[in-house]
Amino acid sequence: MFFDRPESGELSVLVHLNLNSEREPEDPREFEELAISAGGDPIAFITGKRDVPTAKFFVGTGKLEEIKQEVESSGAGLVIFNHNLSPSQERNIEHALSCRVLDRTGLILDIFAQRAQTHEGKLQVELAQLEHMSTRLVRGWTHLERQKGGIGLRGPGETQLETDRRLLRVRIKSILKRLEKVRVQREQGRRSRRRAEVPTVALVGYTNAGKSTLFNRLTGADVYAADQLFATLDPTMRAFKVPEVGSVIFADTVGFISHLPHKLVEAFRATLEEASNATLLLHIIDASSEQCHENIDQVDKVLNEIGAGDIPVLKIYNKIDLLEGVEPRIERDGDARPITIWLSAQDNLGVDLLPVALRELLAHDQIHGVCTLGHELGRFRAQLFQAGAVLTETSQDDGSSLLEVRLPQAEWQRLLKAAALTPQQVLFQPAMPGKAGQDSPPETNNINN
Repeated sequence: MFFDRPESGELSVLVHLNLNSEREPEDPREFEELAISAGGDPIAFITGKRDVPTAKFFVGTGKLEEIKQEVESSGAGLVIFNHNLSPSQERNIEHALSCRVLDRTGLILDIFAQRAQTHEGKLQVELAQLEHMSTRLVRGWTHLERQKGGIGLRGPGETQLETDRRLLRVRIKSILKRLEKVRVQREQGRRSRRRAEVPTVALVGYTNAGKSTLFNRLTGADVYAADQLFATLDPTMRAFKVPEVGSVIFADTVGFISHLPHKLVEAFRATLEEASNATLLLHIIDASSEQCHENIDQVDKVLNEIGAGDIPVLKIYNKIDLLEGVEPRIERDGDARPITIWLSAQDNLGVDLLPVALRELLAHDQIHGVCTLGHELGRFRAQLFQAGAVLTETSQDDGSSLLEVRLPQAEWQRLLKAAALTPQQVLFQPAMPGKAGQDSPPETNNINN
């Protein structure tokens, strides 16, 4: 953006080193999928092994020469490393290869830039890109590193590099202010949902685990879903009615990935807060992936990083249609609470088990029963109707009313306190657990973000 680079096409050479110093090595197959998702056309995959990377080129001189020969013979204009390079390493490699060089963080940022659709998403991507770029400006202005005198060259006393850095700081500050407004708006929405006691269920998981497909299947939404990494970037929220619970807000979030760049975590904090403030997390897992357990660990790390590590989690093993002999089912813990569901969102296998599990996990804070209200409690009756808590009403011969109600425990207590009543005064009788509402079909409604 702020500097000239050699002209390049989409032909790319991928470089991956197995480093003995890495505790958690990157996955070469995932790296290739990332390059393809970014629109690249990998024509060579160069691998190697080292104890530790070199300070100047990351790779050794022999491996660097091998990469250079491949670039010259194939005509590739881009070399992508499956590692994070320092600014000096990236600059030195570009000079040696005479072509554009991109590291893992830059590759992920490029994918995010392509996927961003909303104004908020574009701001978050731009912020991450600017912060990543701020340490790499020097390579574009090597011919202007020093101030010069002469006609037309006298100025405010800044080198061009200093001017660009100042403009970057101004732009970053502006974006941070605008994102803070987004954060405040999202927090206001969350407060209003908390006041209304509306549970929020956030779908989280490794990228390409099938979150958007399941989200669309449940809510009838048309969120973009594709078999590619980071198909979803902008968060989407929809209302979904769960039997015996009522309206629940589903939030589809951006997928995680191993070693997710910290710049992205910070830039997308306003979006990721939807997960950190959720009532329940649905951890969507690709059951067919060979790295299934490793992906689960990576998601858990990111959840802890954003402050969502203590939120209850229901694991959803998706894509069972790709496995042999696996049937849809709910697995429970020692207290008979659902902890895992096996399903296929693509083939709609076992998706109907999810509302059943959500009802069991979320209905424990609900009041459900029958209350008897005399004519003198007409105002309290009107408040129950206004709160949308009345399921059925039956008039008695003496003028009283039998109301079947279901509402959050906190809302019930608030209404009783406001009317200065006790459960005994309204003759409240709890309903038998699981008796009502089981045959009610789930309903969905769109809401605004």
